[in-house]
Amino acid sequence: MHTIPWDQPATLIDLDGKTPVIATIRDCVTHYMLFKPFAKAQARILLTRPVFREGRKTRTWLLNPNEIEALAQRLRADDQGRA
Repeated sequence: MHTIPWDQPATLIDLDGKTPVIATIRDCVTHYMLFKPFAKAQARILLTRPVFREGRKTRTWLLNPNEIEALAQRLRADDQGRA
């Protein structure tokens, strides 16, 4: 997956139908990091600009939990680098 800019608008949704978080990708990932494991498994992020995925010919508008977790790890690393 290509790098998504932290300031790109996005929407964090879950499959339980809770109110979505409409914010930047950084805010959506930060909110995701607060979820309990069950909620993390139900989370998806809807992008405003699709990204390429390895092994696929088309771009995607939706990030799955494993991809959101990868962004969470990137965010943690970015934040530790600033400390």
